[in-house]
Amino acid sequence: MPLERFTDRVVIVTGAASGIGRATAARLAAEGAKVLASDITADALDASVAEALAGAAPGGEVVAHVADISDEDQAAGTIAAAVERWGRLDALCNIAGMLKTVRTHECDLDTWKRVIDVNLTGTFLMCRAALPHLIESRGAIVNAASTSSFFGHPWMAAYASSKGAIAAFTHTLAVEYCKEGVRVNAIAPGSVTSGITNNVEFPDDLTKDEGKLVRRIMSPTGFGDAADVASVVALLASDDGRHMTGEIIRIDGGTHA
Repeated sequence: MPLERFTDRVVIVTGAASGIGRATAARLAAEGAKVLASDITADALDASVAEALAGAAPGGEVVAHVADISDEDQAAGTIAAAVERWGRLDALCNIAGMLKTVRTHECDLDTWKRVIDVNLTGTFLMCRAALPHLIESRGAIVNAASTSSFFGHPWMAAYASSKGAIAAFTHTLAVEYCKEGVRVNAIAPGSVTSGITNNVEFPDDLTKDEGKLVRRIMSPTGFGDAADVASVVALLASDDGRHMTGEIIRIDGGTHA
């Protein structure tokens, strides 16, 4: 049976040009949502929107919005664009992120700052701008944490630090805004084929540390698909997740079981 949990609901999805963000935009549109699909990459975003529209339920809409969510004005403008178009905001899915792999002692400050700016600061800026509207609609936020939030993943210090902070930020918002009816949860994907994992490059002498890497990122059941994560995002953003807030849902095929 097709689900219609998002009929007449307005949702913003960041990172919608690829991976989990792209799958999330498609999933929500298929359930009838009006989706503002945001990303910094215009061409890929247009392809993502076309794909989501092709599978959208009656009443579902998908609109592209190009923005760098690490920029304060552009983040606020993303929220404003959705509210201006549809008059409300019911859910925010903060999926945008970036991953750089480098030995920590060789990580330059610009790389560290860029990862933190996109993953953590971008999530903060989007939430800050969205919260007044979500208080009004008693809506939901779904942030993108990671298995890196809780388990040591070598060569990913900036990424893991940003994702650990997102988990803490999610818990904080959940407690702070529960009385206003805003639910805040996060997904923690791992062992998933997605936009940011497709182009990861590891240090040249990785073979010395293969055991360390395999234990951290290789699922005993194989890599999952972005759509596997999008289905959990849809649950958390919908009324089916109405009794869930402050949760970090791990989706890693048993990697860290």
